[in-house]
Amino acid sequence: MKWPALHWQIAIALVLAVASGWWLGDVPAFLTFCDFAGKMFLNGLKMLVVPLVLSAMIGGIGNLSESSKIGRYGLRTLAFYLGTGTIAILTGLLMVNLLHPGIVDGKPAGPLLGLDADTGKVMESVKGKGAGDMLAVVVRLVPENVFAAAASGDMLGLVTFGFLFGYFVSRLPKELHKTQRDFWQGIYEIMISIAKVVMAFAPIGVLGLVAPIIAKTGWSAFRPLAWFCVAVISALATHMLITLPIVLRVIGRVSPIRHFRAMSPALLTAFSTSSSAASLPSTLGCLETRAGVPRRITGFVLPIGANVNTDGTALYECAAAMFIAQAYGLPLDLPTQFTIVLAALLTSIGVAGIPSASLVAIALILTSIGLPLEGVGLILAVDRVLDMCRTAVNVFGDSCATILVARLEGEDGILGEKALPGRQPLRDASQDEAR
Repeated sequence: MKWPALHWQIAIALVLAVASGWWLGDVPAFLTFCDFAGKMFLNGLKMLVVPLVLSAMIGGIGNLSESSKIGRYGLRTLAFYLGTGTIAILTGLLMVNLLHPGIVDGKPAGPLLGLDADTGKVMESVKGKGAGDMLAVVVRLVPENVFAAAASGDMLGLVTFGFLFGYFVSRLPKELHKTQRDFWQGIYEIMISIAKVVMAFAPIGVLGLVAPIIAKTGWSAFRPLAWFCVAVISALATHMLITLPIVLRVIGRVSPIRHFRAMSPALLTAFSTSSSAASLPSTLGCLETRAGVPRRITGFVLPIGANVNTDGTALYECAAAMFIAQAYGLPLDLPTQFTIVLAALLTSIGVAGIPSASLVAIALILTSIGLPLEGVGLILAVDRVLDMCRTAVNVFGDSCATILVARLEGEDGILGEKALPGRQPLRDASQDEAR
């Protein structure tokens, strides 16, 4: 018997969680099982945080040396990813601040959602973690002990270490570089395999985390979750349908409509699989055969994008952290919101291209500002639908970066457009050898 796809398993588990929470919510043995299942799933996610983020970042950045002869590609690619990623996060932050999905009838939605943590204790935790002045937040980027930072969940400093380590891996002599590259790639592949195992238990985790909420609050929990979905989808649509098309038109001087048409198969693949990694072959094919981008550019930009460019994920992580904070009734000041934005930008780089892997990063962000990890349980109830949407945004952002790099390098015929004035297309080395 073939098991249904993971997203269908989670959907079924969500239905069972609602039904069982409604009918068995007063059975102590059932609630004990739910508590056990929910904690085990959350612990599995937390277990992956440090090795997954570090191996993805170090491996991705360390591989840049293989394309050192076309360093312009790397600079332009990273500039695009960081720039659009920041805009995406700010868009999500603005939408959540405008719609206030974590506030219902002027009151925090925490009681409706079954959040048990004492707000006063959480407030003190937040103040201790990130609500100091801006300089204190920046100081946390450089930890005095990287192992202590990893053990305490201070991921801002750990991500900085990952960036520096990956950069200097790329500067090693060829033999040493290969050893380090293979080592971290191996760690990354192992973490992805473990993440798949953990996510295989996501249906049980959904049951364990959602059923007690229904048992305690009934159907009232779905109102703030519905508004959260509206906020996230509105922000994702704004970024995908307004921000990125403007970048394509103004900087790349190509038609966004033509680009949407060329990328439609890859976007459908991304939406249906919720995996940017699984969509990579389709994305490559669309850009090379339908958009006319040379393989030397797609082969460089897209693999980096699979690890670095996650606009939709970064937006979602920021919105989720803000939603949970609102549900607790925490007045987040500017430095704390800055911490969330920075953490979302940095941690999204290390998120694996597999379904629901951003839950790991969300747990990381909550830890970085002192919020309880039980808030992740709220996101699980609607994560699959939002995962499909944000993955499509991630893949579309990858394709926009590839188009932009090709156009800035003077490539002709991209989406039917002529080369930019004053720029000549770069010749492929294989063409020179053939001559």
